[in-house]
This record gives sequence, structure tokens and C-alpha cells, in this order.
Amino acid sequence: MLNKILIANRGEIAVRIIRACHEMNIQTVAIYSEADKESLHAKLADEAVCVGPAPSNKSYLNIKNILEAAVLKGVDGIHPGFGFLSENAIFAKMCEESHIKFIGPSYHIMDFMSNKAKAKRLIKSAGISVIPGSEGSLKDLEEVKQVAKKIGFPIMLKASAGGGGKGIRLVNNMKELETAYAIVKQEAKNSFNDEEIYLEKYILHPRHVEIQVLADEFGNVIHLGERDCSLQRKHQKILEESPSTVLDETLRKKMGEAAIAIVKASHYANAGTIEFLVDKNKQFYFMEMNTRIQVEHPVTEWVTGIDIVKEQIRIASGETLRYQQSDISLKGHSIECRINAENPDKHFMPCPGVIKDLNLPGGNGVRVDTAVYTGYKIPPNYDAMIAKIIVYGENRKEAIAKMKRALEESIIDGVETNIDFLYRILENETFISGNFDTSFVEKFLSAKNENIE
Repeated sequence: MLNKILIANRGEIAVRIIRACHEMNIQTVAIYSEADKESLHAKLADEAVCVGPAPSNKSYLNIKNILEAAVLKGVDGIHPGFGFLSENAIFAKMCEESHIKFIGPSYHIMDFMSNKAKAKRLIKSAGISVIPGSEGSLKDLEEVKQVAKKIGFPIMLKASAGGGGKGIRLVNNMKELETAYAIVKQEAKNSFNDEEIYLEKYILHPRHVEIQVLADEFGNVIHLGERDCSLQRKHQKILEESPSTVLDETLRKKMGEAAIAIVKASHYANAGTIEFLVDKNKQFYFMEMNTRIQVEHPVTEWVTGIDIVKEQIRIASGETLRYQQSDISLKGHSIECRINAENPDKHFMPCPGVIKDLNLPGGNGVRVDTAVYTGYKIPPNYDAMIAKIIVYGENRKEAIAKMKRALEESIIDGVETNIDFLYRILENETFISGNFDTSFVEKFLSAKNENIE
């Protein structure tokens, strides 16, 4: 078992990992930027090291400083969380060269899966449908235009190293392409320090469904069912649930088997997520593989009873997977709401500031993952998400009622949040019916919160 782990991240995911480590009697080292000096994750860890000033590229993306901190503190493992360096193959390789276990897949596999051309060829060879798009990264605007003409609009421009809704733009016609191209490249550079982009055909009105997988270093692979992540704003998820209302047992089995086939074909190890789009005819298409823990992993933990972060650490420590597929069943229903410091009525504009008063919900079947506290100053430098509320019910109806109750109890004074916006979604008849797609939030806003037909 790993003895001392550095968490190369911040906020609620860093707190989440620190707590899991402490429950496993593993020592922890937090890193923080100058803006995060008073952050909860830095306070909860056994040790904490400042790795640079507020800008991400000088702190949480600063590989040299992070590895120096790891060596200085004598850690034998690094957990990257999500975002930042979590899918950076160079970072994973440098961890290995420093004789520090990267808690995730090997850099070889991460590098392979980040190459869209190679990944698509692998997926096709496994007999799984993929979304039409470019064969890997595109070198310049002219090549983007050529591929877009060939595929046809609308298209999605995406950062090759992207995640978390950053570095992605819907483009409806050639007139929009040049501006979108410049924006995506800049977002890719700022968020991931990688300007490479690719494009895909935009599938109209799909469901965004992903399959959680676990694989050890001995070839054993299981999936933990699906999460429905169709409710998104600016291509970033705001509400997720498990199981999905669009899947029946037959489709769940097919998608689970497809996810396992992808993992085995790529020789992947650790936790990962296979993301699919499901069209109106219930045909599913491989979209991408996330080679890391996901923001929405708690809903899977609720319905399966498996602590995914602890399983990541066990796998990274060289243990054999403790479960077989026959051990996995989805029980009940779980919903996660991302609480963001933002104003939904102003195009989800971030609203950093000081939290003057805070009350977070509790009770049976309610979990809150957060790193904020009364008096905490939300910095303007990072993602707007400040907490996740996750609930569990015996069925979807109970889970919705429980989430509404949890949001009613939530008080975050001093900054604007999306709590009221999320509550209105939970009351919407289309959402309650389960008959929605990735266009739901856009329609919800344009309809001024009226019921959507």
C-alpha cells in the first residue's frame, strides 16, 4: 500500500482524496497556490506546500514545482484528481521517472488515448461506433475548414487535452468557425497548456451517458454502470444522475460490454470513464475516454456502494481488483447538483467573493463534497464550482424530492450561486419525466423557466 500521497489538485476533489487517504491510514501532502493559502484542503492535509502564485500555469500546472514538492516531502504516490494535470501524459511520465506512483493509468496509455486518431482506430477495431470527425489533432485553421466542409455543419471544436467543459465550442457554419477556433485554442492553452484541437460532427439532441470502469494491472476489468450527464451549461455538466432514464437493461449491458472492450483493447489500468452519446434511436457512439476520476463519481458510489477513490489507490498500490462484474448491481437512484458561484441569469457569469454565512444540508441520504467554509474567499482564478450536493433515494422520485429538500436547506450568503436555478430544474416537468437531452438547459433558459414541450 502507498504510504504517503501528494494531491496535485485543489478544492473539493483534493479534500475528497485527503479524507479517503486518512481513512486508509495514508499520509497526505497538499499543494496550494498563493490564492489558496487559507483553503480547506491545505488545512486538512498532514503537510502542505505552496507551489506558486495564483495563475494555474504557475502553480497547479507547474510540473517542476509540484514534483519538487513531492520529492522534498518523500511521497511515494501522486493523485492528480480531475482537471489540471490529471490527463497530462508528460506529468505521468515524469512521476514515473521520479519513482513516484501516478495514481491513474500509465503515461503510455494516457498518451495513446489522448491521440484521437489512434483512439478512434482502436475503438473501431473493437466494433464500436464513433462520432465522425477529424483523424486526430488539426494543425491549423485551414485544415479545420477542410475537415469541417467534408463532415458538414454543425460541428464541435474541442481541445485535445480538454475536460470539464473547457476548450469546446459548437460551430453552426463557416462564418463562426474562425472566431471559435481562436477561442478554443486560447482556452486549451490557458487550461491545459496544450493548444492542440480536433473536431467532431455534432449529433443533434443526444443523451450524454458515460460508463464508469475499474481495471487493475493484471487485466481484470469491470464497469460500475452508467451516469447520465445530459444537463449541461456551456458544455459543462451541472446535474448528473445514476442510473439513466434512457437506458434499459439491454442497452446498459451493451454499453457496459463496449466500455470493457475499450479498456481491454487499450490495456488500461485504474479508474476511467468511457463517454458516449446516445441518439434518439438509442444508437450509442463513443465520444471519448476520461483517464481520471470524474467530478460526478459520487452518484456511482451511492448506487454501487464502492468507494472509487480508494479503489484507485488500491490498484495503484498493485492490488488485484476486489470485485467481479457479477458483484455489481445498481440499487436505488442518485442525483448530483454542482453548486457554482455564478449568475445563471447573466450567462453563468462567475461570482467570486467572500462567503459570509454558510449552511450546508445533511440528513439521511445526503452527501456534500466541498472545500468552502464561512469566511472563505472564493478566488477568481479557478473553476466556479464550490460544492457538490449528492443525494440517494430508493427511486428517482425520492431522489428528486431529497435533492429539493437539500437545496432548500442550503444557505451560501455573500456570493451569488446557481442554487435557485437548479431547484427550478428539479421542478420542471420535462426533467421529472426523464425525457430530456443535452439541449435541455438551453431550452429551459430560452423558455424563461416555463415547462418545455
